[in-house]
Amino acid sequence: MSNDSDSKTGLTLVVQPQDYFRELVSSAMGSQQITTRPETEFYLVDLLNKFMTTDRLFPKDAQGHQREEPLALMIKEALEKEQAEAQKNLFQHVGDVSLYVAGFFQDSLNRKLVDVDYYIDMGGTAYKQAAIRAEEKLFRALYSELAEKFGKFVEVLAEVSDKTGQKTEKDILRIYEMWVRTKSDRAAKALKEVGIIPNDTIKKDWQ
Repeated sequence: MSNDSDSKTGLTLVVQPQDYFRELVSSAMGSQQITTRPETEFYLVDLLNKFMTTDRLFPKDAQGHQREEPLALMIKEALEKEQAEAQKNLFQHVGDVSLYVAGFFQDSLNRKLVDVDYYIDMGGTAYKQAAIRAEEKLFRALYSELAEKFGKFVEVLAEVSDKTGQKTEKDILRIYEMWVRTKSDRAAKALKEVGIIPNDTIKKDWQ
């Protein structure tokens, strides 16, 4: 890991974002007991590094304004592409956006019309379609694993998100609301870390 140490403060300064995200992803994988191909873990690290700024999440219009397209429309556009390579690239992008948003902004999705399940469905489908159109065996295996374990990888990125931000009272309330809805192990762990013991007798809000 490439870093410099400040002898006065005892802080470690990370030089490369990839090193920082690699450590966080590896830790999250271990704590959630998820095993994966080395290429897939590297892909998750690269995804975090690529989307450090949200400018790369969505395309821009002619005026340079960010254009947030519905995932269903992006999938429709992918199917309408004439070349298989162009289809694969757009399906991959849909998968990337879905995975990043569902993981890194999971808590905020509770306040929107579409929830995390929508992103998981769309993202898993997109990676599966990318795998079908990938010519190289390595990429077929990579996209297939991303599709099959999409929900687990969402939780990995969600744990990374937890570790890179400070929790306010509103954040804790959102985590509790998410736990009531999903009974997520990660959400339960986050609550226990701040002294809140989830009550397993509480039913999900759709039951």
